[in-house]
Amino acid sequence: MKPLTTQDVLSIEEYERSRDAFRQRIIDLKQRRRLSVGNLITMVFENRDTVLFQIQEMIRAERILRPERVREEVDMYNEQIPGAGELSATLMIEVTDPQQVKLVLDRLQGIDRGRTVSIRVGPHLVYGTFEQGRSNEEKISAVHYVRFPVPDAVKTLMEDPAVPVQVVVTHPRYQAVQPVSDEMRHSLLEDLAGGR
Repeated sequence: MKPLTTQDVLSIEEYERSRDAFRQRIIDLKQRRRLSVGNLITMVFENRDTVLFQIQEMIRAERILRPERVREEVDMYNEQIPGAGELSATLMIEVTDPQQVKLVLDRLQGIDRGRTVSIRVGPHLVYGTFEQGRSNEEKISAVHYVRFPVPDAVKTLMEDPAVPVQVVVTHPRYQAVQPVSDEMRHSLLEDLAGGR
């Protein structure tokens, strides 16, 4: 998938004029790309549009005007766009009770290391690779970025609607499996085909 450039980013004034429509389009898009895996983990599969929205919102919120700062944001967020033959997702550990946040995050230490999150396509498991620097031995972030390198043979299987596709979390203290809907499967196949 082609990385974003600063030319893809609207000025704050231009973005304000189109924000409502753009925001609604991204909300609709993310509905097809969001998956709850058990009661604590939500994954949103990213593409150029979802990442561009994050950039535009950050520039708007922080009133970023200088071209070099816009470029920094684009460069940073481009890391979330899937490359050729891969899927990219934001994994969120969601805890609604503020009193439980530390306890739950401590319990999920290590979820970002090893073979803990995968996409199962028929008999094949495609393991996610986590962006480093979001945890250490004492602390883990509630937000992680994960890449899934999808071999061509697995992509071909994904194209067959009869082959089940699931997201699997296997952690010593948290196991969950969630089927991928046909709508999400179609969206992920668009990413693997080079999508937007």
